[in-house]
Amino acid sequence: MEDSTTLTAVKATSYYRHLGGNRYESTDHAQGAWNPHEQHMAPVAGLMVHALEQFAHRADMRLVRINFDILGLIPAGEFTLETTLLRPGKTIELLQVELLAQGRPAVRATAWRLQKNDTTAVEAYEDEPLGAVETAIPWDGMSTWPGGFIKTLVGRSLPDHRPGHGRAWLHSPCTMLDGGEHASALVRLLGLADSANGVAARMDPKPGGWMYPNVDLSIHLYREPVGEWLGLATHVTIGSDGVGLTSSVLHDVTGPFGRSEQILTVRPIPSAQ
Repeated sequence: MEDSTTLTAVKATSYYRHLGGNRYESTDHAQGAWNPHEQHMAPVAGLMVHALEQFAHRADMRLVRINFDILGLIPAGEFTLETTLLRPGKTIELLQVELLAQGRPAVRATAWRLQKNDTTAVEAYEDEPLGAVETAIPWDGMSTWPGGFIKTLVGRSLPDHRPGHGRAWLHSPCTMLDGGEHASALVRLLGLADSANGVAARMDPKPGGWMYPNVDLSIHLYREPVGEWLGLATHVTIGSDGVGLTSSVLHDVTGPFGRSEQILTVRPIPSAQ
């Protein structure tokens, strides 16, 4: 990967093509890490957030919690997004969006949307800031993973970064949709958040080793993010019975703005024949 100041690692393009209406098609840049014929959950999450933002938009409300359930392999190629309002309300709403591919739902997300109020008089944060992007060094640690999505990432790491304890910044020059649309900062940054499971991996994904895909992605947002760099302060826990957890504090260039959790299914990777 190139130094982030040049952003020449990947020619800027899109993760998805909009085919009209609620129909989309993934590009090679959305390719997943575990299977070549699947999509990576990171850009999928970004596109689904974009759909949630656009659905029955209300300027007086914002998304505050999004739970993604990964129902199976996410096929590459064409798919649709179906967005609905599950719980209408004046100050609180619950939305749902489903990614449907090859005749089945592959990802389902529910999202709470709350009314905004001026709380600057009591504003307070406890999550510690991550070191600034300018103090981080170019980092290619994500290159151990295969797939088109990983190749789009530009990374920088901080001195205390290590396996199981990630401290890194990520950026992508790719837009979420074709036509040069970068969408909102929320879409751009949450379109990188699922990368946390690879940023601080405890084990390399190789034959004879271990695999640990996440079956969900749960995000809580206590502040609206800004900018194009996502900072990840990540811890990875592996239990004794095949289950793990990747936990992250999410940062933008001004400080922490939310948290994410990913439950992992941990299992052996078959040895190469």
